[in-house]
Amino acid sequence: MMSYIKKFSEISIKDLSEVGGKNASLGEMYNKLASQNIAIPNGFAVTSSAFKHFIAYNKLDGVHTRLMADLDRKNFSNLKQIGEKARELILHARISNDLIEAISFAYSEVFANNDPAVAVRSSATAEDLPEASFAGQHESYLNISGNEKLILAVKKCFASLYTDRAIKYREDKGFDHSKVFLSVGIQEMVRADKGCSGVGFTLDPDSGFAGVIHFEGVWGLGENMVQGTVNPDEFLLFKTSLRKKKFPIIQKKLGSKQQMMVYADDTAQNTNNITTPSELQNQFILNDEEITLLGNWALIIEDYYKKPMDIEWAKDGLSGELFILQARPETVHSQKKSLEITEFKLLETKEPLLKGQAIGSKIISGKARIIQSPEESDDLEPGDILVTNLTSPDWDPILKTVSAIITNKGGRTSHASIIARELGVPAIVGTANATELIKDGQTITVNCAEGNTGLVYDGVLTWEEKVLDFKNVHLPNHPQICFILGDPEKAFNLSFYPNNGVGLMRMEFIISHQVKIHPMALVNFNTLKNLKDKKVIRDLTQQYPEKGTYFIDKLAEGIAIIAAAFYPKDVIVRMSDFKTNEYANLLGGKEFEPEEENPMLGFRGASRYYNDLYKPGFKLECEAVKRVRDDMGLDNVKLMIPFCRTPDEGEKVIELMKTYGLVRGKNKLEIYVMAEIPSNILLAEELAGLFDGFSIGSNDLTQLILGVDRDSALVASLFDENNLASKEMIKLLIQTAHKCGSKVGICGQGPGDSVEFAQFLVEEGIDSISFNPDMFLKGLDLVSKLALQHEMR
Repeated sequence: MMSYIKKFSEISIKDLSEVGGKNASLGEMYNKLASQNIAIPNGFAVTSSAFKHFIAYNKLDGVHTRLMADLDRKNFSNLKQIGEKARELILHARISNDLIEAISFAYSEVFANNDPAVAVRSSATAEDLPEASFAGQHESYLNISGNEKLILAVKKCFASLYTDRAIKYREDKGFDHSKVFLSVGIQEMVRADKGCSGVGFTLDPDSGFAGVIHFEGVWGLGENMVQGTVNPDEFLLFKTSLRKKKFPIIQKKLGSKQQMMVYADDTAQNTNNITTPSELQNQFILNDEEITLLGNWALIIEDYYKKPMDIEWAKDGLSGELFILQARPETVHSQKKSLEITEFKLLETKEPLLKGQAIGSKIISGKARIIQSPEESDDLEPGDILVTNLTSPDWDPILKTVSAIITNKGGRTSHASIIARELGVPAIVGTANATELIKDGQTITVNCAEGNTGLVYDGVLTWEEKVLDFKNVHLPNHPQICFILGDPEKAFNLSFYPNNGVGLMRMEFIISHQVKIHPMALVNFNTLKNLKDKKVIRDLTQQYPEKGTYFIDKLAEGIAIIAAAFYPKDVIVRMSDFKTNEYANLLGGKEFEPEEENPMLGFRGASRYYNDLYKPGFKLECEAVKRVRDDMGLDNVKLMIPFCRTPDEGEKVIELMKTYGLVRGKNKLEIYVMAEIPSNILLAEELAGLFDGFSIGSNDLTQLILGVDRDSALVASLFDENNLASKEMIKLLIQTAHKCGSKVGICGQGPGDSVEFAQFLVEEGIDSISFNPDMFLKGLDLVSKLALQHEMR
């Protein structure tokens, strides 16, 4: 009788064949990780031996094998009928008295309370293997109380071995149906319906970047998140910060969480979806301390299993305690061994039909099919693009034929997202109204190659695909090859390229795209005159009583993601370098920016930072950087001051930064200066005494040497970085910098546009060259060849 039951305290990962992957993992963690204070709800497993006994007792041994033999394995035309019949055979069968007694005894022995509520979860014996997760293929039943309901739930779990999706999944993965069995886990119920729940991955689920932990969650039970019914909160933690006991949360995104699933009071149904109270919709489900605790648990679990993990967690709303409910190996990115990346680039642009969260990085065109349920899939042809409200595991059998998925609802860990990653097709989720804006049969283009934002266009657009094979790509010893980067959404993917870090991180991109608000409008929010701007700013910053904190948080998050992506390589962050006309375009900016005839040569760079018109804004910039470096522990962030006209200005800015907590040399802080004005070259020796190095801005430098407005079409032909005057100035700077022991790099466009210019830089001994992402591999290849030629001379 006891072979029918195994308590969690008796289970280890070695019991996979008896209790399935889910239960084996739970038992392993329950016994081995409790000492590290990871909370796992107690429980027991009904073993695969019990399932086999049930099948034998009801003389069903060969019945399912014969039934599966009749399956149409080409078109799966009879899958629905076969699955229904297979489940009926189990649901109409009897559970033997001795098995009922074994389950009932374990229920009363393991759980002290009288008829306590439990979660009843299926756990297949081939489940959670590295090559096949089986996630979502079998059923789970929550809030089950009492022997009679428990026995029925166990039988339903047994039957779920033959859900349509599970049958199709086993066919796709090559599993023999007769050799996969069902164990059932009965686990203490965590009252997440009165708290919150979610999932976590110990890598970035989209890019596979292994340096972070990604959590998502919703109020109430997690089914809404898995199905994509609501948009969850998202949290991103940097593993190195966790290990260093620093503040690890590098990004937080507030989801709308319009609904929450709770247990029903009546007995007619198990759960209800209710509207989430507005105060909860506008509140994160976890505080920073709880997020960090979950992050530490995830790190311990990953370290223990020595592989990336997919984790389910919950918070009990009654006790306030956090629990780990499941942990299985991550099965998409962890199996990728290739050093090849296919890069997609759209070659034309037009106004998109709609936007959403991008899953994957591909571009696809095809015919859109609007389908509301799997039963409507008859018109779906291979290569069609599925457009629907949301998907669930019941959709799995038909999803293998589609070329892309678009849903109204869902987040990065919704069912549609998980399946899209597993199938290797692009998806755009959380569009809100795709089924309204896209017509059935319309030809569309799905673009997931723009970072985290997915775009849908009418018609067929042209794009190019490049297969990037890094096996034979090698970085030169000198100079270093770095990125010019501004968009945090692209950082994790770009981190896989051979590189020496980021030579120029443009702060302006984060301010204009993530912050959106002029810093002085936040400092002076209460006295803003433009009431329209004030309302928009109030809406954007509703969670921030102190408006300046909004700027610090958003800017810090953007910098931190890029710094984490390339850690421990240097990421040189340039302090803001908007011109007055560009600052004015930010929300509330017009009230704080003077109108200038030539903003390119006006109130920009260093001159702004110590001026009373912007000094409070510069303080916010410094506080954001300080948070990233000191609180989060991302000390690979270095700083750069743009458009510093004189050593005197440099000294003023450095002293001001010191008052804001950014002290050159403290905590490995290095401060560089842009060399983009002739005075920077001529006074390089003095500047070398103030700064740690130089970064040549060849566009501005050439403009000012030749007196050519590079924005003027009339004289554009005269702009030439290969001009002898420009080269002589650059040569002089390199020589002076090296004589003073300072590093010097370049982050202009010239090296990518001109072989002659790149050759000149290599021969003069430039220390680093930075390229924009679209020119990076071409630039790397060119400079590598030039450097090799130079070494051989």
